[in-house]
Amino acid sequence: MSILGSRDLTWPSEADCAACAGTLAKRDALDNAFVELRGPLGAGKTTFVRHLLRALGVTGRVKSPSYAVVEPYEVAHPTASPQRALNVWHFDFYRFKDPREWEDAGFRDIFAAMGLKLAEWPEKAQGVLPPADLSITIEPLDDDARKLRFTAFTKRGLELLP
Repeated sequence: MSILGSRDLTWPSEADCAACAGTLAKRDALDNAFVELRGPLGAGKTTFVRHLLRALGVTGRVKSPSYAVVEPYEVAHPTASPQRALNVWHFDFYRFKDPREWEDAGFRDIFAAMGLKLAEWPEKAQGVLPPADLSITIEPLDDDARKLRFTAFTKRGLELLP
């Protein structure tokens, strides 16, 4: 897969993470994007997703799908007029081991449907996941600071670059 563009950022604090998520939430291209999140345990992948979901209007509990593999959400589309629902699926493939789970759980149908797909640990489902529009790699620095690389693989991904 070829890289169409990339951008490096540093978040000095979690507030910067929240601000970046808020900016991303306003992008029209997000409504049918596949965004993968990479980084070690504790890097802030779930924290970023939580801020993004909050910026999209999720008001209930946002939990990590580590054990369930996927958590679905439905929110009012932030940029659509008239308002319509936006389906969002938050995947965590950390415990994903068997490619048969992909079919059995209906993930192929989810990725074929309209909506935003966010995947943590995409490398664990390599070979079954479709190509991502945007990859976000998060590297922890000191305290709450993070170094990020946003990589676009599609035209939609380019529209999502910060």
